[in-house]
Amino acid sequence: MAKKRYAYYQGCSLEGTAVEYDKSMRVVFDALGIDYVEPEDWSCCGSTPAHTVDHVFAAALAARNLSIIENMGLDVVTTNCPSCLMAFKKAQYSMENDETFKEKVNELLDEKYNCGVYAKSSLQILYEDVGLEAISNRVTHIIPDMKAAPYYGCIMNRPPKIAQFDDPENPISMDRIISALGIEVCDFAFKLECCGAAFGVPKRKMVNELSKKVIAMAEDAGANCIVVACPLCQQNLDLRQEQINQTTGSNFNIPVIYFTQLMGLAFGYTPKELGLDKLIVSADHFARSRITKQEYLEREKAKEQEKKAKKEVKKQETGEEENP
Repeated sequence: MAKKRYAYYQGCSLEGTAVEYDKSMRVVFDALGIDYVEPEDWSCCGSTPAHTVDHVFAAALAARNLSIIENMGLDVVTTNCPSCLMAFKKAQYSMENDETFKEKVNELLDEKYNCGVYAKSSLQILYEDVGLEAISNRVTHIIPDMKAAPYYGCIMNRPPKIAQFDDPENPISMDRIISALGIEVCDFAFKLECCGAAFGVPKRKMVNELSKKVIAMAEDAGANCIVVACPLCQQNLDLRQEQINQTTGSNFNIPVIYFTQLMGLAFGYTPKELGLDKLIVSADHFARSRITKQEYLEREKAKEQEKKAKKEVKKQETGEEENP
């Protein structure tokens, strides 16, 4: 179980289009006893658009937040959004490895940043610091019929020298967390493929085609839901799913759920508490099909006993045939 205090950077999208991600993450953090605090007066991290204008300016937007956290006496910031995460990690990496760049960035800041804060995704905090055993021990409910396709998106674990988390070609952290919840994980080949990211407006056709491939591959893998850790991925696969159907001739109707919402369901929280009502493609049937962990264990025990009984009957019948 994590003992230290983390700075929790909410980020812009989790105040608006991905409010359910923030809501469910806080529920999960509280359920697991994670000590976190939101920095006061945080601002936009710059995300992907800023670096197209000026790399120093982009780093300064991220470093301003890191400086606030550093002055709070904290050395780890966690964020749900992969774009925010990469903004922090790139600023940290560039400032640590280029003194001139660091000086240029600090010239733009009211409070200089001394590179004393390490950024980790909330997924990484849960996987590495909290651990699978603690997550599994917190499970109170099982969703027996769920088959999940874990979708990481294209920037959570890459580039590896900056991300420094999980395998950049075949990540497994979210797979293992889902398995620890007692949920079947599908062998999903497109877990790192791009969904189109922020190009939904200027290049809608391209985004629809890319997202279609991700959803189609999830269904081909036998999944009945896609589990995500990125607000942009969730938006493209969920919000645009009907648009994808209309423009590509597909007929998708598969829920796209944040991994924290899935954890919350397994921990016994209500759909309302987890923001499941914000999803476009409903996932409420998964909440309705939940059974308690005790009920699940009793069901599995009964199945195993029935299996053994059938095997014994077959063995006896075979023996009678051999010895009439």
